[in-house]
Formats: sequence, structure tokens, C-alpha cells
Amino acid sequence: MLEQFMPKQFIMSVFEIDLQQLQQQGIKAIITDLDNTLVEWDRPEPTERIREWVSQVHDIGIELLILSNNDEERVARFAKPLHVPYIYDAGKPGSKAFAKALKVLQLPREACVVVGDQVMTDVWGANRFGLEAILVKPVANNDAVKTRFNRQIERLILYLARKRGWTTWTNQ
Repeated sequence: MLEQFMPKQFIMSVFEIDLQQLQQQGIKAIITDLDNTLVEWDRPEPTERIREWVSQVHDIGIELLILSNNDEERVARFAKPLHVPYIYDAGKPGSKAFAKALKVLQLPREACVVVGDQVMTDVWGANRFGLEAILVKPVANNDAVKTRFNRQIERLILYLARKRGWTTWTNQ
């Protein structure tokens, strides 16, 4: 059961994603979370470094879509200046969120990868839907109130994974 909460890869930030390797694996799109994945949950607009990363993603020929449980105002304000499609109030980890992302991208599951900072929404949802997941360390050390409960469960899951020798990674 614990396996469904394990990502394919653990990394410190989106900047560590090997875009060329993804391209070689046939990945055509990255479905990414927003809050504490790309920027702090309370930062309203993209940083210059994120703008550069998005440009690199596009330059290599990989599409990007933001899939967020946050509201439209928050997600649109961030995504529109980047010219990145987005889905707000997604309902992750529900399968409908990921199905909608694939429909927007017009791509099959095997051509996409999910990137996020939460085991309980991003990783579990991706795995349940048959998508590969990459877990990043949260950008900020604090979370919105609605995320704090998930973090407690996440800490337990990662503790058990470390105890079984599946990873040495921690999101702390």
C-alpha cells in the first residue's frame, strides 16, 4: 500500500529536473503543481528564475500545464504571464483532475510526468491515475492552513519509506 505514495524520483527543486532526459524518455509535457512547487504558496507571481525555467522547458519542446487545487484568481495571476495553460480548483488527488490535464494537453499518460511537493495530492493522485510522479522539496518551510494536515500524513509516509530503505529523502 505504501508504494502508491512513492514518486519515481525525489528532487530538491524543479530546477533539478533533467529536461533532456525527460525528452529522451518521450515525455512531451510536465503537469506541475503551483504552490510550494514552483514558488512559495503566498508568492503571487513567478520569480525570474521560474520564468527562465519555463522558457527552458518550452525551448526543449516540452509543454507545461499547471494543475492546482487553488482558486482561479491565484492560479491565473501566476500562469497567464508565463503563457502556460492551467487548471484551478483541480480536486487533486482525484482522477478527474489528471484526466482533465491530459485532455487539455491532448496527450496520453505515458507522454506526461507530474511534478509536485505533496505526497497526498500530487504523488498519490498521479500514481492512482497511472502517471509518473516527481516529488520536490517544498519551496517554503510553511504551508497554507489547508495543507498542514496533509504534511503530517506525508511525514509519516516518508518516515515509513525511509525505515524500509526505499529512500533517504525527506521534505523537511
